[in-house]
Amino acid sequence: MDLGIKGRKAIVCASSKGLGRGSAEALAEAGCDLVLNARTAETLEQTADDIRAKYNVNVKTVAADVTSDEGRAALLEAEPAPDILINNAGGPPPGVWSDWGAEEWEGAFRSNMLTPILLATAVLPGMIDRGWGRVVSITSGSVKAPIGRLGLSNGARAGLTGFVAGTARQVAQHGVIMNNILPGQHDTDRIKGMLTGAAKSQGITLEEARAQAQAANPRGRFGTAEEFGKVCAFLCSEHVGFMIGQNVLLDGGAFNSTMG
Repeated sequence: MDLGIKGRKAIVCASSKGLGRGSAEALAEAGCDLVLNARTAETLEQTADDIRAKYNVNVKTVAADVTSDEGRAALLEAEPAPDILINNAGGPPPGVWSDWGAEEWEGAFRSNMLTPILLATAVLPGMIDRGWGRVVSITSGSVKAPIGRLGLSNGARAGLTGFVAGTARQVAQHGVIMNNILPGQHDTDRIKGMLTGAAKSQGITLEEARAQAQAANPRGRFGTAEEFGKVCAFLCSEHVGFMIGQNVLLDGGAFNSTMG
């Protein structure tokens, strides 16, 4: 399928690896020019080189902490008029309610709620003026089904979801489309870290913890960054003009509900 976005300019946050890289590659395959962002310059540059060589698109890089004012400014300086924004950031650490004070909550809100909101509000006016735009925010399946040990993520990402729900309906008349993707367990560094913790707490091997987690999913496996990226690119396409403020769950069927 032709996504109709060849030549569009996309900012993809946290895109040197994992779900961000999967999204960047799918957009590049569709013909988009990219601005990639991550904190680690070496990994970021290697990803950019790989994408340039494979897809023959223009790729800029911004090695910066996008949760900081300076990082966001650098990203928007590299591409002040993006057609597409992919909001993405690593989740806060797991724990229980008694582990978290003001500092931990402020960090989670800054990373997983405030940063994507500020990036969106920075690029929306230009998108509205041009009559076309796509903003996709990568949140979490925990927005629909809270995970006790991910309370920081549950709260912060729920706040972002509320912002998108209202804003998407305000900007849709201008051809600007906002939606969210809610990933479940995907084969990324994040899940590897969580499985390591689970293995330690249960006194089992990492391989056993991985097998348990996969067996508990109706699909019988973890998702891949590649298939995630394809969905993300579709949500940036010309074909979603009537799809407003939706939360697309990609979890292999883990959330058990008649109505999704």
